Amino acid sequence: MTRPDRREFVSTTAAAAGFAAVQGRRFEPGPIPIAPPPAPLSTDEPVRIGIIGTGGMGTGHAEALAAIGKDGRANVRVVGLADVCAARLAEAKAKLEAIQGSGTVETYYPNYRALLGNTEVHGVVIASPEHWHARMVEEAIAEGKAVYVEKPMTLRLPEALRLLAVAKANPQALITVGTQFVMQPSYRKARELIASGAIGKPVWSQTSYCRNSKEGEWLYYSIDPAWKPGENLDWKQWCGPLGEVPWDPEVYARWRRYRRYSTGIIGDLLVHRITPLIMALDLGWPTRVVASGGHYVDKAMENHDQVNINIEFEGDHTMIVAGSTANEVGLETVIRGHRGNIYLGGRNAVMRPERLYADEIEERSIEGEDLGDEQDQLRIHWLNAIRSKTPSASPVELGAKVMVVVDLATRSLWEGSAFGFDPATLRARKL
Repeated sequence: MTRPDRREFVSTTAAAAGFAAVQGRRFEPGPIPIAPPPAPLSTDEPVRIGIIGTGGMGTGHAEALAAIGKDGRANVRVVGLADVCAARLAEAKAKLEAIQGSGTVETYYPNYRALLGNTEVHGVVIASPEHWHARMVEEAIAEGKAVYVEKPMTLRLPEALRLLAVAKANPQALITVGTQFVMQPSYRKARELIASGAIGKPVWSQTSYCRNSKEGEWLYYSIDPAWKPGENLDWKQWCGPLGEVPWDPEVYARWRRYRRYSTGIIGDLLVHRITPLIMALDLGWPTRVVASGGHYVDKAMENHDQVNINIEFEGDHTMIVAGSTANEVGLETVIRGHRGNIYLGGRNAVMRPERLYADEIEERSIEGEDLGDEQDQLRIHWLNAIRSKTPSASPVELGAKVMVVVDLATRSLWEGSAFGFDPATLRARKL
């Protein structure tokens, strides 16, 4: 990334503000922060990490990073935890110190900004609800921290375009979006094959993320009757950028089910499959998105339980995506080219020629190296990048392209229309 001049910055932020106006949301970009130098890190000292948000994902990240340090896969220590809920903080601290040792973790309740202000912390994992992602990432960059932010990168597209401007203004800043399937060898090999022309022009692709439940998706997040706003939980701060609403433990525990706080299947599940596919295809920006679906089984959930998306890209390619929380049988992940097709599955992939080219192209099986858990591999890549100042494996630019799909597909579902996106101006419009 290169530092933008004033004209580029004004164009990017104006586009973000303009798109927010289309959505009927207020968006005030403000000045782009310039990050200070990161905390010094000598060869032998651990990378010191803080965790913001100690729900299921945040606590999982904390335990995984501690295990990585204990096993010697990277020299890392989790030194701080922040959350608006005192009970969650205490539980996460106990689990983390069971791995790292007693007295190794400082807790920050209820304000995460105290953790960001710790000058000895090198990086932070942001595992807050989606409506906090953009603000927390920007504030972390302003404090000189490396960032690992849970997917989706932001809740809405204007926030993603804003982070793109922040990243361009701070090329030394390290921002990794937690979409771990970018580490799967099959997608990286597919990228190489496509770039070499092995399958000819890639014309369309398909992928999905489908699962099922009897009771309803995300209801496995339990509600603790001991939560008491004003006593051990700062509900006003949790509401944060979207404004305070009356306390609702259902929303606090299961916010992915609600339109105000999440894009549901699209942002929470489908980004896992869309992100590595966009990376492999390397086609540029989405230009047209249309989605359909509904509340077919889980009618109590505000977000949809069935989603089907059609995405067109500026590189002349169409992607078909299916998502469901009411049926677990999904689509095989396939990239279809004019001369051949690539079938992707975890570590491995198979390239098969189109019938017309069977005499010119041989079928190939690609076996990727077993590197273990992909999420751990992305965490370790991020830790190594903090130490070596190397680029992110899941950067902001990729996250912003994915957010075009997420945001426009969400709007298409609710508004019943196709949406277009202009990569030159970074503006979207209803078609």
